[in-house]
Amino acid sequence: MTQDKPRLERRLRDRYSRQTILQSIGEEGQARLVGATVADIGCGALGSNIAALLVRAGIGHVRIVDRDLIEYHNLQRQVLFDEEDIKAGLPKAVAAERRLKIVNSNVEVEGIVADVNYSNIEGFCAGADVILDGLDNIETRFLINDVSLKLGIPWVYGGAIMTTGMTMTIVPGETPCFRCFSHTVPAPGSMPTCETVGILGTVPAIIGSLQATEAIKLLVNRDQINRDLIVIDAWQGTFDRLKLNRYPDCPACQGRYEFLEAKFDVKVTSLCGQSRSVQVVDTAAGKIDLDALAARLPDSARVNRTEYMLSFIAGDHEINVFPDGRAIIKGTIDQAVARDLYTKHVKSRLR
Repeated sequence: MTQDKPRLERRLRDRYSRQTILQSIGEEGQARLVGATVADIGCGALGSNIAALLVRAGIGHVRIVDRDLIEYHNLQRQVLFDEEDIKAGLPKAVAAERRLKIVNSNVEVEGIVADVNYSNIEGFCAGADVILDGLDNIETRFLINDVSLKLGIPWVYGGAIMTTGMTMTIVPGETPCFRCFSHTVPAPGSMPTCETVGILGTVPAIIGSLQATEAIKLLVNRDQINRDLIVIDAWQGTFDRLKLNRYPDCPACQGRYEFLEAKFDVKVTSLCGQSRSVQVVDTAAGKIDLDALAARLPDSARVNRTEYMLSFIAGDHEINVFPDGRAIIKGTIDQAVARDLYTKHVKSRLR
């Protein structure tokens, strides 16, 4: 018995006609895209380019997960946002969802405001056909790699810094995984960031385009994916392909998901994207009732409650609290100070 080929609805044929005319996609391939779900983890420079391209390409369900708010320095390279989003205090995932629903009403765009960690990443990736890396930190990439291998979902790695970028498509059981060529997490503060060395806005646009292309190929014809590490320098105009091999002693390939299993109660992280800010994630807090927390704060805290978060002032610091049990402490880069502020002004009032 032969399996019926997916068919494209008549109403979508004109919309995607310039894409379906491509021999490598066709109407059957486009029907696969329309029926697919992708998880875009991170919606900064890479993630916003990826999401914009995949929504325009007609991917049926695009799930966007990001923890951050939009800042003015983001606008240089993060293509889904504008100054009005900043004035409205919108999280990136919310602004991206609003913008992309206008771009293509046929696509289900799901914006999720959350920090991705061991406790929630499997839920965010469940049901996805492809996972896209739109991140700015390597530790969460190891987490995506673990989930990809555990759930058998391919993912597309991407990174961009200064004028250079790289990307690689990872298919569990077929290609080297991320940990095959990047064995350990670098020490905190040892890696350059956009905040310390800068980034040319065209680089994430190039890498994000390559990542989106690989996602489309994974959904239409997996045999045509790129199996090398692609490295580009936009300023020098170079484009290199590096062939990688699977690492025989890779723990992730052997089914040991060390990053997924590295549980924590409270995690404190300095944020690259936000000036002088530290994020505190408390997995034990569970879902926070922001209204109840606001009622327990003093009048001097100058509380501001939005649909997405609660902001208040504690001394020289602004504290933004989200419903998922995390907070962003502004006005410090000292993780110990941020942790103490969270304990004193947030956690103590949740009891």
